[in-house]
Amino acid sequence: MITVNNLQFKPFIAEDQIKERVMELGAELRERYAGKHPLFIGILNGAFIFTADLVRAAGLECEITFMRLSSYVGLQSTGQVTTNMGLDIDIKDRHVILVEDIIDSGRTLYELSNSMREQGPASVAIATFLFKPDALQFPLVADFVGFSIPSKFVIGYGLDYNQAGRELSAIYQLA
Repeated sequence: MITVNNLQFKPFIAEDQIKERVMELGAELRERYAGKHPLFIGILNGAFIFTADLVRAAGLECEITFMRLSSYVGLQSTGQVTTNMGLDIDIKDRHVILVEDIIDSGRTLYELSNSMREQGPASVAIATFLFKPDALQFPLVADFVGFSIPSKFVIGYGLDYNQAGRELSAIYQLA
């Protein structure tokens, strides 16, 4: 058990499992995007660690940029997606890979992927570290999924609780 901001969390996904799965996802990306010079768009803040590890595991010639979106305060979704830092690169005719830390309701990636498709990319794919299929409320398909998990609140490996816990190398769930 660990304590983060006065809440107790217990181990859920170990660091070695994370490393192994990220390497597998990297191999899948390398196969699909060989020779295509994809653009990885990491969604800040939560996906910064996953994005870095995934890009290294893929080993592709690529570009990387970030956007900052938010929809959570504390343990709850606000129900609205706010863009705090937008895209500053042209994606027309590019192979875009949106990299997210977790898909919960799916609202953020549903709205973002639709917005991206309107800009004329060659393709748009979604890579998410964690996916909560039981919480999904929007018609969204993730192309690359690290782990499917139940609807539990988790932290670590970039995911936080009120900005704390991102540095943890494993995933912990609320006890």
